[in-house]
Amino acid sequence: MEKEIKYRYFIELRFDGTNYHGWQIQPNANSIQQTLQTALSTLLKENTELTGSGRTDTGVHATHFTAHFDSKSTPEKIKRIDLVYKLNRILPPDIAIINARQVNKDAHARYSALSRSYEYFICRRKDPFFINRAWPMERKLDFDAMQKATEILFEYNDFEAFTKANTQVNHFKCNILYAEWCQEGHIWKFRIKADRFLRNMVRAIVGTITDVGLGKITVEKMKEIIESKNRSNAGYSVPGCGLYFIGAEYPPEIYL
Repeated sequence: MEKEIKYRYFIELRFDGTNYHGWQIQPNANSIQQTLQTALSTLLKENTELTGSGRTDTGVHATHFTAHFDSKSTPEKIKRIDLVYKLNRILPPDIAIINARQVNKDAHARYSALSRSYEYFICRRKDPFFINRAWPMERKLDFDAMQKATEILFEYNDFEAFTKANTQVNHFKCNILYAEWCQEGHIWKFRIKADRFLRNMVRAIVGTITDVGLGKITVEKMKEIIESKNRSNAGYSVPGCGLYFIGAEYPPEIYL
């Protein structure tokens, strides 16, 4: 018999992923999902399971991550116990809750998302304040060439070349809605938004574009790599410490 859903909530959070093996629960590994589920279950006094808007790899951060959970607790009880405040007292300092909102029973943190956004940080000089928060890359990079290589992404929607081999998905199509590099002092940021992402896709794209910036491959080579649909032709996967999940967008009608 299918479990009856009483109330469904979206919970929004931020986290520094340095001390975690990503969002998703894994055997014998510290995860954001397990840490938050344990805190929620303790506070609500019921077994609580979370579903995230995506999965993040080891060391990856999030400035606005969404997950949903089902609970017997009414919205009035959630408000009365001051869920956000109490969770922030229980959770470790590297996880912070932003908000908790009731949503429709069929709203889904992963499948209801219209788009997702990421940023990748490259630190262009030694900086102690960006340890584990950016990829240190002090070699000479051609910013303009990297920007031109990024523009090529809009010409395609099949990105099999930028995902891990043997990834279990039905297709490799993603619609890139936004992609650009910007410079903020000695921090270079790659920003990208799409309707969906493949596993390891952003880190593989950044690694390949960085090869363009280093002069290892030409801008035109980007097209060949994408069209090959072969991961071995693309650049290496840059470190997770520079990647940030920025957020997912949802249709406003799911919120109650």
